[in-house]
Amino acid sequence: MDNKSVFNIDHQNSDISSKIVAGLSRISEAFKVLLWEKAKLLGLSPIQIQLLIFIAYHKSEITNVSYLAKEFNLTKPTISDAIKALYQKGLVTKEHSTADSRSYSIRLSENGKKMVTETENFANPLKGGLKGMDDAKMEQLFTTLCNLIHQLNQSGILRVQRSCYSCKYHDNKHGKDYCNLLNTQLLNTDIRLDCPEFEEITPL
Repeated sequence: MDNKSVFNIDHQNSDISSKIVAGLSRISEAFKVLLWEKAKLLGLSPIQIQLLIFIAYHKSEITNVSYLAKEFNLTKPTISDAIKALYQKGLVTKEHSTADSRSYSIRLSENGKKMVTETENFANPLKGGLKGMDDAKMEQLFTTLCNLIHQLNQSGILRVQRSCYSCKYHDNKHGKDYCNLLNTQLLNTDIRLDCPEFEEITPL
């Protein structure tokens, strides 16, 4: 066993970064518990709920099987099976491409939209846990999370990221974040984790 493992209690209690990782692990568990409870209540699987919510709030260009597999770090067959189940339940429809009949985007049916209103509040207890934290601490926490997510994306652990830091419109002018699409400086609170105008940086 590794004496410097984040799961080694003696090391964890003397190393702040290990404590943070352990804390994030506990929050991840809370997220999964809340998601499972909602899933069992409505007769869906957790990934089916996540897919419905994602499809509800994102443009059709990224609601296809290939993109969804990268978004949720799952295989295409796994996503296809989940989509098939949602289709059979009448919660989604398939929007076929005019250019390629084999390619399609997934959209919500009317019943799917109703289901989203019943499921998307599952994470509210986590948001409620932030009540009482002052604005400065909230901003600091958000900045730290943004940086961590960006680093995980850069290392390939998170395959998809649509935040300002990975967008081609993001710039750094005089040490300040700047959006070249909006032509404006970005404050910490302006940074987006999921931007609808996001465009990936094209590799040189």
